[in-house]
Amino acid sequence: MILGLDWQLILELLVLGCFTGFMAGLLGVGGGMLLVPFLTFMLSHHGVEGALAVKMAIATSMATIMFTSLSSIRAHHARGAIRWDLVRTLAPGITVMAIITGALIYPLIRGAALALVFALFVGFSATQMLRNKKTQAHRQMPGTAGRLAAGGVIGTMSGLVGAGGGFISVPFMTWCNVPMHNAVATSAALGFPIAVASTLGNVIGGWNVTNPLAGGVGYLWLPALAVVSSASVLMAPQGAKVAHGMDMAQLKRVFAGMLYCLAGYMLTKALTA
Repeated sequence: MILGLDWQLILELLVLGCFTGFMAGLLGVGGGMLLVPFLTFMLSHHGVEGALAVKMAIATSMATIMFTSLSSIRAHHARGAIRWDLVRTLAPGITVMAIITGALIYPLIRGAALALVFALFVGFSATQMLRNKKTQAHRQMPGTAGRLAAGGVIGTMSGLVGAGGGFISVPFMTWCNVPMHNAVATSAALGFPIAVASTLGNVIGGWNVTNPLAGGVGYLWLPALAVVSSASVLMAPQGAKVAHGMDMAQLKRVFAGMLYCLAGYMLTKALTA
């Protein structure tokens, strides 16, 4: 055993990390919504009760994004695709609200209603992207106050569902006439402050939580974090490389498909809660 994990579980986590890392680089998402259901299943299989398993899965997923996003950022930045001006103005709102969400809201939230609203929002965003309706030529990103507010929404939703924010930030930026490749790359860069702030908030919020697993600290499952992050860091640049080789229409269809899967997952969680 390594890190308190048997070899089969390590192999499963490595495969999961490779897939989520690739998707992070390809679509600018943190991979959290792919990690959460699998980690929830693994935690439940190891005897963690349902409510704590979900919270641990979300918190551990957010922590992995810290490492995955850095690898993805490096790949996108090398191609000059990241809009750093947008990162600077969206990140403060993201950071503040992600910490508040993790520390104060997350320990108290009951997620059924939130999951339903979230599923409807994401499904609508995917449909709008597939319609390929031309945005108004004059539409641009809002000013500083508007970007701070948008960052707050992204940080709050990301912290609650354990995702890197790309499911909101990419549709938002493309709606504001930011080219798809730039939106994906910029979303990848925003994943880092989201993950750091959410992880800090989750550490604060889970400070007094009794974790039944070896290597479990509060809401974090540290052995899984180490294995998944190691694999995802290696695969994120490959996803970014594929993204820049695809045309805009292809990338939009792939992203919309990902959003529909995310919406379906959240709808299932809402109806079964």
